[in-house]
Amino acid sequence: MPDVIIRKSVLHVEEIFHEGGPVAPEPLRRAALLTVIRNPFAGRYVEEIQGFMADLKPLGLSMARDLLGALGDDPAAIEGYGKGAIVGAAGELEHGALWHEPGGYAMREVLGKAKAIVPSAKKVGAPGARLDVPITHINASYVRSHFDAMEVGVSDAPRADELLLALVMTTGPRIHARAGGLAATDIRGEDGLR
Repeated sequence: MPDVIIRKSVLHVEEIFHEGGPVAPEPLRRAALLTVIRNPFAGRYVEEIQGFMADLKPLGLSMARDLLGALGDDPAAIEGYGKGAIVGAAGELEHGALWHEPGGYAMREVLGKAKAIVPSAKKVGAPGARLDVPITHINASYVRSHFDAMEVGVSDAPRADELLLALVMTTGPRIHARAGGLAATDIRGEDGLR
């Protein structure tokens, strides 16, 4: 399959102290790592594209490790995650779907015991397009306090022949989470859902 050619990477880290209520004793930290690569399938229809997923695996692992490092390098501190892709206009949505396995499995590998599926979003967009990357708890998708999203994007990407690949991690629930549902302390950890 084609080489993975990187044009740029962008790291975005947030610390959230409050959302209008009391200041949290420890801020929620969340980070996104975005990598812009050449889309080897841009401008034409290619039937067999699955092999590119294997080519993306080293990039996924590198991004997951760097993202963890940006949040303190402690897998035990990470409670939420998500992934996404924006496909440049000369590509197709299916090219973004190639990020599911390399991005998701990389974060689960780096975090060790994560059980929940890594939620994902993808779309086709022009340079500067934004994407809301969904976030859920790493061990149980039904933990309502961790339902979140992080908006990501790069001002000059993706160009028509590029893919923008994103990974997101967080250190906890939404600040002031109080909407009920399954609590993180009640996770059984049997199936990645509850």
